Amino acid sequence: MSFAGFPDEGLVFYEGLEADNSKTYWTRHRQTYDSCVRVPMQALVDELAPEFGGAKLFRPYRDVRFSHDKTPYKTHQGAVVTPEGRGAGAWYVQVSADGLMVSGGCWRLESDQVARYRRAVADDVQGGRLRAEVDRLASAGWDIEGERLIRVPSGFDVDADRTDLLRHKSLHATRRWEPADWLHDQRARDEVRAAWRELTALNAWFADNVGATTKEPRARR
Repeated sequence: MSFAGFPDEGLVFYEGLEADNSKTYWTRHRQTYDSCVRVPMQALVDELAPEFGGAKLFRPYRDVRFSHDKTPYKTHQGAVVTPEGRGAGAWYVQVSADGLMVSGGCWRLESDQVARYRRAVADDVQGGRLRAEVDRLASAGWDIEGERLIRVPSGFDVDADRTDLLRHKSLHATRRWEPADWLHDQRARDEVRAAWRELTALNAWFADNVGATTKEPRARR
């Protein structure tokens, strides 16, 4: 199936889910979710795969085991592309009642990855490379987000350049669009492709300097 946009019915579906996040609502509107949200999202990432790689679509169900919020369903559909063998740096796309969102970078880093990230930021060459890329994206209207410390981590000069980058424990750039007519046709694919291309250098920095974690996966209980 070729991508033809996200039907308005999909956004309306999420408006309803935000108001009634229940199994009853989900069961009644499951066909709308499948045909107007999940199928178009799969078609979108399939068409982008030759350039960026295969994507993983996230499940619509929330993990409520350790959350105070027990609502069972996510109010958005996301998909992520994590290039094999690069370890860090990914592309993300999401559709919801709020419209379209794209993002790139890293959302969660293990302790060994955080250590490598900080060493790279402190390095004049690699830190300068990230500084320039973050500044470029911010100037182009991207939001620079991610978990960060209140203070600069110990062992680093608090007066040094790039202290804002040193405080990050994860870093990603995000752009959001409110619902618009182009979201319902192939222009949505073109916007995502163009946005992901803008994030290529940021993802390359993470792949070059952070890479995959070397920590053993936690044993399941």
